[in-house]
Amino acid sequence: MTATLRIAVRAFGPFESAIEKQFDDFVRTTGADAVLEAVPMDLNPLHEAAIGNRGLATGEWDIAFLNTDWLAQAQAAGLIENLEPHMVAAPVADFPEAWSPSLTTMQRFAGGFWGMPYHDGPECLIYRRDLLEAAGIAVPTTWDEFHTAARALHAPERGQYGTVLALFPDGHNSFYDFCIHIWSRGGEPFANGRPAFTSPEAHAALDFLRALACDEGAIAPNARELDSVKSGLLFAEGKVALMANWFGFAAYADTAADSRVKGKVDVAPLPAGPGGGSVSLNVFWVLAIGSGSANKALAWEFLRHCATAPMDKLTTTEGAIGVRRSTWADAEVNARIPYYHRLDWLHAHAREMPMTPRLAAVSHIVDDLMTAATTTDRPTAELLAQAQARAEALA
Repeated sequence: MTATLRIAVRAFGPFESAIEKQFDDFVRTTGADAVLEAVPMDLNPLHEAAIGNRGLATGEWDIAFLNTDWLAQAQAAGLIENLEPHMVAAPVADFPEAWSPSLTTMQRFAGGFWGMPYHDGPECLIYRRDLLEAAGIAVPTTWDEFHTAARALHAPERGQYGTVLALFPDGHNSFYDFCIHIWSRGGEPFANGRPAFTSPEAHAALDFLRALACDEGAIAPNARELDSVKSGLLFAEGKVALMANWFGFAAYADTAADSRVKGKVDVAPLPAGPGGGSVSLNVFWVLAIGSGSANKALAWEFLRHCATAPMDKLTTTEGAIGVRRSTWADAEVNARIPYYHRLDWLHAHAREMPMTPRLAAVSHIVDDLMTAATTTDRPTAELLAQAQARAEALA
């Protein structure tokens, strides 16, 4: 009897096309009697379907795209399958040596291994090389230089904005931007895994972000309607000069058929803040098997197939970011995307979020913090104290 493998997919064109092609190749090469039902969803609906509604435990989903911030919550709730026994029975070739340790250790906790890495790409500075060169502007190395460059390159009358912020409240970029800005100023957004949002560095971080978000002479409009994907697409449309965003959106802008900036894109380390340094962030997407799946053996075989070098490269050629070092160093990939090999360096300088089941809830508290900071004139210290109190109440 033909099996149906249901996968909850993060809505993003390259994810959707890659998983379809990888499944077609899986069926063709293994002869598996199976069909794929892949359902793309934005971040909040995906979290709700897989975790909030316990779809991974009820059998509604055999596999789900989960970002690493969600893994502790999913594991603590008994929603995902420990992949360690499957790995022992049917190993993945070259695992883990063919991957950066930063992509194989975050999922290893609570006595198990909870997801195979699928899509990668730490945060970095993404910029239009042609625009900076034409204006005689050096690649920014500090956040003040970043803001100055954004103002200099802002030309809305030509459909060009200096920079963009993704402030849509989906527990994603607003949260990550806030943490990155604290780190880059020498602070820590978490102390022993617990939120620490009232430090001088957090105060400076929020002040910078709210000033940037409100600067109509530097930033694309409607930031609170933009998520990470929409902001990345805006860059590929040629409407943004530089941004702090995920490496994958640089690669997408250099490869997408409809991109207007091919060959004009480059990446650099994120700018540093006063008293700190350049810090990247490592959050990535894994494929996890639902604890309630009736097709666990089939699901594992498909995950093993996606982890092969050709399929990982396919993830990249479709416009997402492969996770094997062989893909990062691939000559063909680097001919198309000359900065691809820098992923190894970015991973070596990336920070990680704490593994806690409360992280998703904390991220939405920061969403509310960022919304208040960019839509009201309430004092920064008051906003931070409120966010801290809400985060502490989660414990």
